[in-house]
Amino acid sequence: MNDFTHLDEQGKARMVDVGDKPNSRRRAIARAQIHMSLETLQALSQGNTPKGDVLAVARVAGIQAAKKTAELIPLCHPLPIASAAVDFQIEEDHIGIEAIVETVGQTGVEMEALTACSVAALTIYDMCKSLDRSMVIGSVALWEKEGGRSGKWKREQ
Repeated sequence: MNDFTHLDEQGKARMVDVGDKPNSRRRAIARAQIHMSLETLQALSQGNTPKGDVLAVARVAGIQAAKKTAELIPLCHPLPIASAAVDFQIEEDHIGIEAIVETVGQTGVEMEALTACSVAALTIYDMCKSLDRSMVIGSVALWEKEGGRSGKWKREQ
């Protein structure tokens, strides 16, 4: 047996068998940032972007991405998402993005929360690139997870 759960004994990729794991309530929180110019932040916060309500569209894109994670990440299990939320915090040089995803299942929703943040950030970039092509997406990270055998985990601040 190897230590890599996504590899079989011959080293070939496989989807992990979670069939014997009990269902439990699972929750994950991920965060990301998209840095941009002050002018772009002002236009976005005032609703003066050429493509309309950027954050509303990015919120829906992030939620949709959480639901489609297994289609994007090859070895992820398709999960019944119980809830998904994406929120934004406008800071002085970036927009903070936070996704919270929950399910009751045999495996966690960390990848769904990370995917939601990533796609929300990409959507902001897409909708604002005519104003600022120098935007930078970064700091995509898991901040908390609950449920399953490993229980709770929280990133040190």
